Amino acid sequence: MVLKLFGSRWSPNAKRVPFEAIEIDMINEEHKTPAYVAKQPFGQVPFIDDDGLIVYESRAICRYICKKYEHQGTAALAASVEVDDFDVYVQEATMEAIVKPALGGKMNKTVYEKALRKLGAKLDVYDGILGRQRYIAGDVLTLVDLFHIPYAAELEEYGCDIMQTRPHVAR
Repeated sequence: MVLKLFGSRWSPNAKRVPFEAIEIDMINEEHKTPAYVAKQPFGQVPFIDDDGLIVYESRAICRYICKKYEHQGTAALAASVEVDDFDVYVQEATMEAIVKPALGGKMNKTVYEKALRKLGAKLDVYDGILGRQRYIAGDVLTLVDLFHIPYAAELEEYGCDIMQTRPHVAR
């Protein structure tokens, strides 16, 4: 049976797991309904249903998939550098630029620009690391590299080129 990912296009984290996607309508709070909360007690996205086994939280899902499919060449696990040095700033920037306006709110440009400045400083360090090795955790692709893709893609779709202004990060 195929893994089923319950997520939303509003949750870039849901894009981290490339399996059958089941769209959850977060705008209308489908993720807060009793049926949903029965499977994901925090009422958040994403979660997966692997033939009755429920796993939630994007990093837990990725680790589960890596372990389950390790014989198929799934990338090895790496320390999640991106949690402290990327995710917090890129998430804040996408919240201001994309999510708030989509929900009818107004972007706080000061918060957005501050998040981008902090993210830029972290990306300068990443660029140095990636100038010495192929991937964040070494010369082998790992989850830590893949965890960067969803939010980076969201910012690029918004028109932000912060990922493209550093040569090693851009590759």
